[in-house]
Amino acid sequence: MDVLKHNRDAWDAEVDRENPWTVPVDAATVADARRGEWQIFLTPMRPVPRSWFPPLDGTRVLCLASGGGQQGPILSAAGAAVTVLDNSPRQLEGDREVAERESLDIETTLGDMTDLSRFDDESFDLIVHPVSNCFIPDVRPVWREAYRVLRPWGQLLSAFSNGTIYIFDEDAMDEGRLEVARSLPHSDPEFYGPDGVAKLATEGRAVEFGHTLEDQIGGQLDAGFVLTGLYEDREPDVVLARHTPMYIVARSLKPAPG
Repeated sequence: MDVLKHNRDAWDAEVDRENPWTVPVDAATVADARRGEWQIFLTPMRPVPRSWFPPLDGTRVLCLASGGGQQGPILSAAGAAVTVLDNSPRQLEGDREVAERESLDIETTLGDMTDLSRFDDESFDLIVHPVSNCFIPDVRPVWREAYRVLRPWGQLLSAFSNGTIYIFDEDAMDEGRLEVARSLPHSDPEFYGPDGVAKLATEGRAVEFGHTLEDQIGGQLDAGFVLTGLYEDREPDVVLARHTPMYIVARSLKPAPG
């Protein structure tokens, strides 16, 4: 199946449903950022620590698979030179909407997070990457491309699902129960089959993939990154969150050669 197209259509549909990750920031949030009072979220509940960011004035930032008019406009208002890449045209519309409304200079580009060939080596100082690589079957190309386009001493702030959330039956979780029904790594297309994927498409739902920590964190290390920070987060009002964190956010550094 064409995962890229399926999930592009699904996230375009999420904009119409006003998924929280598709709702652009308001004018007050942008005004606060211009005054230096800002924070961004890569997971549902915990903001990224301000100490993880370099000074933003003039910093070249790639918001990777990060459309929706949220992280990009805040960082732009705080002084960064921002490029937003996303697979969903409707999500990118959110960033352009805020940029036009608030007179922000944000570059938007439609594309696949695994292929950053449009960008030269060492094009960015900082990459922010919210929970989104659960929508691709292989995360390792993301880490390799992120490493390539970052300058030496550049940072990658990446968020991703704790893969164990994919081993539980979704219907049982909706009923407040935990039942193990799958294994890791997980692939929706393989688990549901063609008929199930067709049903997801009819419902406007994305296909997802549950990755191992060996690919999520080990993949960054194999790409050359040095892990310099990590925290976990939960999803509000989800039964699994009573028992374990559901998301991980990592700060990784591209060291200088030699």
